[in-house]
Amino acid sequence: MANRQLAQFFPQAKVSNAGVPAPIDLLQLTIERWRDDPAATYKNWFLWDQRIKNFRSIRRGIEQVVAEIETGNFGVAYRGSSLETVVHSIAEQRQIFKGADHAFLWKPKLRIPDIYESPENQRAFGRLLARCCGCNEETEILAAIRTIDALAIKGLGPAVANLLYFLHPTHVAPFNTAIVNGYNAVTGAKARLGSWPHYLALRDGVRELNQRYRHLFSNDLGAVGGFLFDVGSGRYPAPVAGATSAGDWIARLDAAKQEALRSAKPGTGGAEIDRRHSEVQAWLRDLGRALGYDVWMAANDRGRLHDGVPLGTGCLERLPVAIETAPGADMIRLIDVLWLESSGRVTAAFEVEHSTSIYSGIVRMLDLALSASEFQTRAGLFLVAPDKREAEVRAQLMRPAFSRVAHLDVRYLPYGELEQNRHSIARFGSGLKGIEAIARRLF
Repeated sequence: MANRQLAQFFPQAKVSNAGVPAPIDLLQLTIERWRDDPAATYKNWFLWDQRIKNFRSIRRGIEQVVAEIETGNFGVAYRGSSLETVVHSIAEQRQIFKGADHAFLWKPKLRIPDIYESPENQRAFGRLLARCCGCNEETEILAAIRTIDALAIKGLGPAVANLLYFLHPTHVAPFNTAIVNGYNAVTGAKARLGSWPHYLALRDGVRELNQRYRHLFSNDLGAVGGFLFDVGSGRYPAPVAGATSAGDWIARLDAAKQEALRSAKPGTGGAEIDRRHSEVQAWLRDLGRALGYDVWMAANDRGRLHDGVPLGTGCLERLPVAIETAPGADMIRLIDVLWLESSGRVTAAFEVEHSTSIYSGIVRMLDLALSASEFQTRAGLFLVAPDKREAEVRAQLMRPAFSRVAHLDVRYLPYGELEQNRHSIARFGSGLKGIEAIARRLF
């Protein structure tokens, strides 16, 4: 992004003591207001605890796609494939990735994207993902992108960058229509959808914008991507040439914020979802302690408040050494709630899936159950979700992508049963008998 494209955001509205006009950085003002807005993507998505949890599970899913392509087991359809599972998990990353699956849906009349019925193109797609999974260097990622672009696979455009973002968030920027629109509005560029060269040019501009306002964004390009998404979707106006004062511009930002709040549907915000998630975690924490277990709260949830009390109150400060040194320990630390015996053995693991994909929770349970240590022996695995999600959970676990979890005896624990029976179980129960009595087998 050329410096001249940013010049329009520095109207000369103040005069210094030396008589030289001092610039007002309207773009910085916009970013600052955006960061402080609880409904904008920075706080609502980028700082969202579940976003970090999903990185490993999505990576694991991409690795499974690669493995199935390499062995010839991927199939010829998007529906029911391991790719659908991964893309669906990405699409549920709140509003910024809504619609991420559109580019991968098979459109038979157009025969796009041509990775389902063309084995050669499918293998090329697998090589792209495999190469990006196995490298960390920016130059190699860009070389892999240019290689797939040179093949001109019909319908396989830069929407794939949303997969690569979850592999390399510091090198690859997320991509969709709103982000492109926001980028064009902020920079005056004319980037287009559907072209890898245009995506790479956009990526360079996004990285320059990110570097200029590094103190407000992050090394992770998701932050600047979220800002461009909010501008491109109309939540925040892009600074325009001709504004004369910071006060005028702040007033316009506040008006845009109030308009967004008026148009938002009540009860559907991320904060409400997080409150419910935390409430269920608190139920499980208190029930586990009442039954005499040591309790581990997910590492990135410990400081979150429920009824004014941190979720980690009364919980273990550290996991036992056997778990800390086990394969997959980084992901095990993110399991929503663990109950442990005094010996350090895990008795039960709970993943709370209020509204997002169950994929991440299942992957964390796999990491726990398939660990080489003995600590996971006899552990009960429970997927905790709203009552209305039972049919969805059962349908998802019947998909081929989840075939490995059938032998783990993962059980479904409805919110309603937990809420209704938790006090009785705490008072009269022992061990896992009470929880197992209200949980439902999935296989």
